[in-house]
Amino acid sequence: MPKYKLESIWLDGYEPVANLRGKTQVKEFAKFPKLEELPMWGFDGSSTRQAEGRTSDCMLKPVSVYPDTTKKNGVLVMCEVMMPDGKTPHPSNSRATILDDPGAWFGFEQEYFLYQDGKPLGFPSSGFPFPQGEYYTGVGYKNVGDIAREIVDAHLDLCLDAGINHEGINAEVAKGQWEFQVFGKGSKNAADQVWMARYLLVRLCEKYGVDVEFHCKPLGKDVDWNGSGMHSNFSTTYMREVGGKEYFEELMAAFDKFKNEHIAVYGPDNHLRLTGLHETQSIDKFNYGIANRGASIRVPHSFANNGYKGYLEDRRPNSQGDPYKIASRILQTIATVPTPAVKKGKK
Repeated sequence: MPKYKLESIWLDGYEPVANLRGKTQVKEFAKFPKLEELPMWGFDGSSTRQAEGRTSDCMLKPVSVYPDTTKKNGVLVMCEVMMPDGKTPHPSNSRATILDDPGAWFGFEQEYFLYQDGKPLGFPSSGFPFPQGEYYTGVGYKNVGDIAREIVDAHLDLCLDAGINHEGINAEVAKGQWEFQVFGKGSKNAADQVWMARYLLVRLCEKYGVDVEFHCKPLGKDVDWNGSGMHSNFSTTYMREVGGKEYFEELMAAFDKFKNEHIAVYGPDNHLRLTGLHETQSIDKFNYGIANRGASIRVPHSFANNGYKGYLEDRRPNSQGDPYKIASRILQTIATVPTPAVKKGKK
């Protein structure tokens, strides 16, 4: 039987932001393996801040699988970290206990900077390049340089080849800043795909001598440069099929009520990014507005024009946020809002 290279990928125990880790084992399968055919595998948790040296074993539980077209018979395996018994989720396992709803759809807009030699791609050796203005969706060497587009285009192809529902790319507002978008149904599925897309990007950049900087404000809050977010578009079956202005207003009241709980899981150092400037609302406030990119939640024109049905965009999550925790918190808040009885004959 052919030998397959199973690259197991997981999140370590570093805080406040987990790192991606990966290691590969070779196994024989008759054909590309299904998830249920993949074995659990152990690793040294004492080297990833997930165990002590005197009892260092942790287990990797496969939860999703993707083809890796960069290798012959390559397999990418997203894993949860389990305790040595293989059944109990490790305390660092942010996926195991989150709310999940197959009817909930999430679209994550992942912003990031490409860094080389300690500064964003395209920045001069000292000082700053021209101010923001032409970089967003920019074209040409002066705006995007000579390798960034090669990287983001190659990353797009890798994701599509892997079956990740990658929906697009664009250069962002700051020099050296880019974005990719991933859509998924169900919070676990959507977040798995974001983490795998992040992994593929970071791994790809190795051969270019480039690092991916996910920090939400790597240039600091005192300079006139945009930070990086992970705007989270979301909808539930009820929001898409029933909706209504009254339900929407109750939903926004709940998001306001739980604003601190959202901020707590929307990524570290968000106070540096959510300042009320650079297309953000202040971290201690909550608001919403139609097509308002300076709001906590942007309401698309399509949502309002369709009888307050469709999806909404939470603009507060930042680029280092854990999509498992973000999606779960959004669903937790939605769950506090009762859905009126559906009238007979109406979806």
